[in-house]
Amino acid sequence: MYSRGMSTADRLVEATRELLWERGYVGTSPRAILERAGAGQGSMYHHFRGKPDLALAAIRRTAEALLAQADEVLSGPGSPYERIEAYLRRERDVLRGCPVGRLTMDPDVVADDALRAPVDAAIARIRERIAGLVEEGKAQGQFAAGLDAGEIAALIVATVQGGYVLARASGSPEAFDAGVRGLLALLRPE
Repeated sequence: MYSRGMSTADRLVEATRELLWERGYVGTSPRAILERAGAGQGSMYHHFRGKPDLALAAIRRTAEALLAQADEVLSGPGSPYERIEAYLRRERDVLRGCPVGRLTMDPDVVADDALRAPVDAAIARIRERIAGLVEEGKAQGQFAAGLDAGEIAALIVATVQGGYVLARASGSPEAFDAGVRGLLALLRPE
């Protein structure tokens, strides 16, 4: 499953990332992590202080990956509207859900300040990047001058996260796509 050149610690982190996305914190047992990583019995405790420490490393890596994907699209070519559109339309496994968004629904992650912090920081950073694009678009006359960039950024993030929920509930990516189309229609420059 993992490349032969990957260290045991990295295999443990990657296995934990996948299991957190699939099963949540409580459903991610040390045994399942070790099996998925192909690691020996004492490996987790050799590299990490325990499940919470390993989960934190996995959540940080998941947040970093999400930020890298968002930054790549939001920093790409095009007008502010086109970059926001590219972010909203980028390829996603909609029915699987967002790995960071799913963590916000995990009561054990939300209840733990350390585990929640990378999730909160990632979402805040994406909102900041989008708000910056909205401000840039307002300065260029592409968006209405009276728009609140922070509120529009929150709307965009809420559309993405809510779109995942609606798509999973209906079993169809169409619910996600409809939300994206509707938001883009509202934001589209005249």
